[in-house]
Amino acid sequence: MKNYTITVNGTVYDVTVEEAGSTGAAPAPRRMAAPAPKAAAPAAAPKAAGGAGNVRIEAKAAGKVFKIEANPGSAVKKGDTVLVLEVMKMETPVVAPEDGTVASIDVAVGDQVESGALLATLNN
Repeated sequence: MKNYTITVNGTVYDVTVEEAGSTGAAPAPRRMAAPAPKAAAPAAAPKAAGGAGNVRIEAKAAGKVFKIEANPGSAVKKGDTVLVLEVMKMETPVVAPEDGTVASIDVAVGDQVESGALLATLNN
């Protein structure tokens, strides 16, 4: 039998795998304490007060914040990229729905977001 340590969704398991031809039963995996989370890197752009603007920019799909392109106070035109989400291993730009000024960036690089989550706001 061979012993392995595997991590699934942050939970560590010690498992024993039976080799071919062995007749002994492998014990059930035991759950171990998850490793301490690593300190998050500083955000690429400063956050302003959440939801400060009158135009909401929301996630169209669940994903991870990959890059922030605009900072609070930046002027953007309709279609300009405000930030980039990684959705299903693809970089997906999130664009300004109209001309305005970025009022807030409500996420940081590395954040996991759900569909419909507030990402940023604009003032028009």
